[in-house]
Amino acid sequence: MGLFRSAGKVYKPAADVNLGPDSKESYLHANVKAPRVAGLLVKIFVWILESRIFGPMVVYILKKDNLIHKLVSFAVIQEPPLFTNTHNWEDIAEQNVTLVKHELSPAERVQEVMDCLPPSLESTLSDPDSSFKRWTVRDFSRAYRSGETTPLAVAKRFLAAAKESTDLQMAFFINYNARDILRQAQESTLRYKRGAPISVMDGVLVAIKDEIDCLPYPTTGGTKWLHKVRPCTDDARCVEQLRSCGAIFVGKTNMHELGAGTSGINPHYGSTRNPYDINRVSGGSSSGSAAVVCAGLCPVALGVDGGGSVRMPAALCGVVGFKPTSGRLSNSGVLPLNWTVGMPGILAATVEDALIVYAAISGNLPSQRASLQTELNIPLLTSTQSITNIKLAKYGEWFNDCTSEIRDCCDQALHMLYKHYGWKTVAVTVPDIEEMRLAHYITIGSECTASLAPHLKKLNFGEIGWDARVALRVYGSFSSKDYLNAQRIRNRQMYFHKKIFETADVIVTPTTGVTAYPLLSDALTSGELDYINGAALVRFSIAGNFLGLPTITVKVGYDRGGMPIGLQFIGKPWSEATLLHLAFAMEALCIGSYKKPQVFYDLLKKE
Repeated sequence: MGLFRSAGKVYKPAADVNLGPDSKESYLHANVKAPRVAGLLVKIFVWILESRIFGPMVVYILKKDNLIHKLVSFAVIQEPPLFTNTHNWEDIAEQNVTLVKHELSPAERVQEVMDCLPPSLESTLSDPDSSFKRWTVRDFSRAYRSGETTPLAVAKRFLAAAKESTDLQMAFFINYNARDILRQAQESTLRYKRGAPISVMDGVLVAIKDEIDCLPYPTTGGTKWLHKVRPCTDDARCVEQLRSCGAIFVGKTNMHELGAGTSGINPHYGSTRNPYDINRVSGGSSSGSAAVVCAGLCPVALGVDGGGSVRMPAALCGVVGFKPTSGRLSNSGVLPLNWTVGMPGILAATVEDALIVYAAISGNLPSQRASLQTELNIPLLTSTQSITNIKLAKYGEWFNDCTSEIRDCCDQALHMLYKHYGWKTVAVTVPDIEEMRLAHYITIGSECTASLAPHLKKLNFGEIGWDARVALRVYGSFSSKDYLNAQRIRNRQMYFHKKIFETADVIVTPTTGVTAYPLLSDALTSGELDYINGAALVRFSIAGNFLGLPTITVKVGYDRGGMPIGLQFIGKPWSEATLLHLAFAMEALCIGSYKKPQVFYDLLKKE
């Protein structure tokens, strides 16, 4: 293919790039050249890609037309490669936080959080004129302690709701076990009867993305085969920590196959539908986890975020999505699909629920290197309003690279933060956004291929979904030079973001470039290739994964069709407490206008 080789971009040294508002660096819009393909057409496309003669030619042309060759493969980059996104511990100066001791158990850490929460949020959780009420972890705990209901009664309501959602073809779950759920609920109910619940999480329903080990379920990764070659023998570390707090695990949620997509369309287990509009996508790859929280089936769920896979579906489904700093949470028991960009994340009904779960699954881990032994700051949400001098970095051209409805809604949210808290937006330039997206794509694809290589050699490809086969074919085409140049771009971006964080507390963006788009019938059994919408969905997510930065999304409004819009805060390494403060403040300003989803189950409704 050398005859068709493109000239690569020559990058100037990172230290010579102007990051200020007067920078001459040009913003490159995603130049995606690939039509939407589904149904029979996607099958034909797979047959072409897997052809020994035509496949390599088509992949080469796709990579060339979508600027992978120019911006990464054949680029000239001076910086050396940086192969990890981990950060040495730094004592970030954060306002209004309390330090949690290393030696505390998960339940004890959760109790520490309870002392940091406002006495009651009930008056602000919904519009007084609206019947919509999204129950929180504390609401469930109060109901159990008061005797209004029991974990067993709630579990039975959950099972009825899960069955109803299945009848509606919502495809929230890949697997749930009624007997195991009732067993856990009975044990929790007995603890409350004895007056000895383990923590505020005792009896709270939690769903787990089927990329995370949770007994007694197999871990499929959204496939029909992966659990056969990698059996689940124990709980993941994050599951183990929540279990020790008394949480009730209600099953494994649906996901995009192998995490290799952004729509949540899974041809094997059904396509997860958006509770705000069942004819629209839920986002991916943690589609089921976002949707069950949105629909009220659980106040919290766990996902895995390798390329916005927690935050994208959270934004599309209108819930909180939180990804901490790389290294903050254990990856033990999580499918090793992408080693340097993926990690567990939290989906929650409210910011305070995200904080409670974060405290439970954080803490020092025996497997961490000494350089990653970190302090755990918890935000004092009782005093968020007294936080001053917050600077929100905004790169205008990037921020505005979304639909006009998202742009206007997010701009209004920033205006509200300034009006109510005095937090200022400062203009910056974040160079090479599209270049970073492509470098991340090469990285996550290369790592996924390397992880699955021993199994793919023995696998009947008929067991893999059509769209996942396309992804694997492209992933497998990346060379060592592609990967090395991607890591050089990672090094440059680490430098850029570090410099920006010297003058700002966070970077603020919309969470996605588009809201939830239609779920079309031709994709239900074949999956779909929709790289234009896919690029728009991941546009603002990449830095969190590629650079290991903490990020959070919170709902700030809706488009004209009633679909949720999210605002994202990207923080300095280890600044989770600040992000939670900002998200809590944003939520407090917007939560009164939150709307009830089309599909919603009220598990604490008094009969």
